[in-house]
Amino acid sequence: MTGHLRPRVLFVCARNRGKSPMAAGLLQQLVGDAADVTSAGTAAAQTGDVDVNPQSRDALIEVGADISQHRPRLLTAEMARAADVVVVLGREARLPVVDGPRIEVWETDEPSARGIDGMERMRLVRDDIARRVADLADRLGIAPVAEGPSR
Repeated sequence: MTGHLRPRVLFVCARNRGKSPMAAGLLQQLVGDAADVTSAGTAAAQTGDVDVNPQSRDALIEVGADISQHRPRLLTAEMARAADVVVVLGREARLPVVDGPRIEVWETDEPSARGIDGMERMRLVRDDIARRVADLADRLGIAPVAEGPSR
């Protein structure tokens, strides 16, 4: 990493209401305070009355993680530059060109393309992201403080 005591991980999706907050919540649950974890969106709403996607929230509550207090925030170039690792989730988000952080793009599973919707869809998305988050923590050398989501 870049000399920080804790790696700084930024998860990015388009609206910052679903996939990136889920990834942040799952990594925080897995590693606790061993990493600085945040999320943002490239097209996030700028009003304070927008909440996280309810199905994303409920899918994480099922595994013991709580993102219900999350409010979408718009990605800035400064946020991206301050991170050690930026993970872009999905195809809709377009990351501004920045120097410095390591950037990963995760083409996350999209069950709706196979006709799977509702909570079944969200659980599959959650599980896909959870596997990737555990792999990321391992590659960053962050020891889990928890065994990860129980399913």
